[in-house]
Amino acid sequence: MLGVIGLAQLMVVLDATIVNIALPSAQQDLGFSDGNRQWIVTAYALAFGSLLLLGGRIADLVGRKIVFLTGLVGFAVVSAIGGAAPGFEVLVVARALQGLFAALLAPAALSLLTTTFNVPNERAKAFGIYGAIAGTGGAVGLLLGGVLTEYLNWRWCLYVNLLFALIAFVGGARLLSAGAPAHRPKLDVPGTVLVSSGLFCIVFGFSNAESHRWSSPDTWGFLAAGGVLVAAFAWWQTRVAHPLLPLRVVLNRNRGASYLAMFIAGGGMFGVFLFLTYYLQRTLLYSPVATGLAFIPMVALMIATSMTTTNVLVPRFGAKPIVPLGMGIAAAAMVWMTGLDLTSGYVTHVLPNLLFLGLGLGMVFATVMNLATYGVAVRDAGVASAMVSTSQQVGGSIGTALLNTLATGAATSYLVGRPPTPANMAQAQLHSYATAYWWSAGYFALGLLITLVLYRRGAPRPQLVEDASQVRA
Repeated sequence: MLGVIGLAQLMVVLDATIVNIALPSAQQDLGFSDGNRQWIVTAYALAFGSLLLLGGRIADLVGRKIVFLTGLVGFAVVSAIGGAAPGFEVLVVARALQGLFAALLAPAALSLLTTTFNVPNERAKAFGIYGAIAGTGGAVGLLLGGVLTEYLNWRWCLYVNLLFALIAFVGGARLLSAGAPAHRPKLDVPGTVLVSSGLFCIVFGFSNAESHRWSSPDTWGFLAAGGVLVAAFAWWQTRVAHPLLPLRVVLNRNRGASYLAMFIAGGGMFGVFLFLTYYLQRTLLYSPVATGLAFIPMVALMIATSMTTTNVLVPRFGAKPIVPLGMGIAAAAMVWMTGLDLTSGYVTHVLPNLLFLGLGLGMVFATVMNLATYGVAVRDAGVASAMVSTSQQVGGSIGTALLNTLATGAATSYLVGRPPTPANMAQAQLHSYATAYWWSAGYFALGLLITLVLYRRGAPRPQLVEDASQVRA
């Protein structure tokens, strides 16, 4: 069961990055413009980020197994459509539909994990593996995308999902229990419209920031509208009888801290993958495959750290020392990366940074995913799981847009008063990467402070369900 759930999660996470490496080949093949290429990535992020809470609640209302299997089938079908796309429009629609089915699949997968593995030792192992998959899926996507694009064709970056989905579907149909609720409350339609629209506007606004100025109405207008809609959603949840996101889910102190930690770690992680990938390919002239392989040691250490953290450290010490320490290590790794230059070697300079970062993120992701769903009532497992994915997705969109804007501005400022020689252009790129790393370090440092303050002291208390009297514990 863990293999089935983990494979589905890997498919969802790696699809956020696997297409990035295939974009140049897809653009050449289909003939779309530089201005339109961002929509191949943005279409997936918009649908995924804005519909996650709805997908989580549907899993609670309809049944997690049927939603999980439906998400797998839908994801596979639209991946095949995208792989066979004859033009830009079909590819964009397919990517948006991928995001829609991913919004069903991701919370169903995590809620199945939450409700299946409730014995402490088993739960620790399961979340150690699952957290490592969630944290390293982006790097796996870079490697797999490079291999498929270089040796086959960019279309296989989409076709490969059919294999993942087939294996997960066969396993899920045989191993997962139905879990359909006996009593199904009404779906909060106004809340669904408010939060889906609000998250869409926020993700769209930050995505636009990568190609437009922050002063553009297409940026600040959507961000402002998104903020208003999300605030209206929060108010509505206190008034409705059957809320989409019950406040008992987010007001628990450890869970609230976990959602914020995932938001921050998601932004920092996606920023690292973006700028370090550019550095390896444009500065050190690595091939796509070599770039993907460069991340593998980080992935391996992150998996080992996740397992050790959830099995040994969290049951003994709790999240309060573990997550802040992981954030601090990640921040230090980002500061260390600012020293990378035109002559840096992989073994002597890049690899130590990646290992340090893998150590820090491994302490964060598995712990946060465990605590974000720990003790939640079975009826709320889907929406609590969706909040984890929403935090990571929205955090990643915001972090990537902010870092990209800051890096671009830094490169432009560096070239002011300097001739655009190849040497100056190369140094401007390095300066932009270093700027992004410094801001990422500050991002993780903020995470250290927030989690140090919010997490409760001590190991999590044995608790499988909660009621309204416990939400502020």
